[in-house]
Amino acid sequence: MLGRRLLLFLLVAMTAWIPHAGAGAMGGWSWPVVGPVIRGFDPPSMPYGAGHRGIDIATAFGTPVRAPASGVVTFAGPVAGALFVSVDHGEGVVSSYSWVSSVLVRRGDLVGPGAVLALSGAGHPGVDPAHLHFGVKRDGVYVDPLSLLAPASVVGLIRLVPVPSGSV
Repeated sequence: MLGRRLLLFLLVAMTAWIPHAGAGAMGGWSWPVVGPVIRGFDPPSMPYGAGHRGIDIATAFGTPVRAPASGVVTFAGPVAGALFVSVDHGEGVVSSYSWVSSVLVRRGDLVGPGAVLALSGAGHPGVDPAHLHFGVKRDGVYVDPLSLLAPASVVGLIRLVPVPSGSV
């Protein structure tokens, strides 16, 4: 147990000064899956009120779900018949991954950026297309995950069309 605590301390201490690695680096996290955001963050007006406490990222069923930053797995398993994973990134920041099809980590696992946590599932019941629900809490309050994520790459969205020779 002491060894795990020492590793966690060193992990948090190291990521505190590495740009884009720690939870405090706004806009520096990597995306847990690649895909368009099909539903954005809609904070509730009251702690238990209606809202959408994260973002939904469209992705194919079974896509590897990756840790966006270093942390410690605090939960990995079923809740009311669905599978979820939560990771504590330090500084009061916890990320969650909902409606996954398979969990590949256990509580207490140390994970680095890009570590595979789970495989994506269908997403919210009755909602198409398949997607990952990705949520983030800071000091117990849900925040917009987009504020922590690096800008999405457009590489996969841009398609170049060949120009016939002699037309330029």
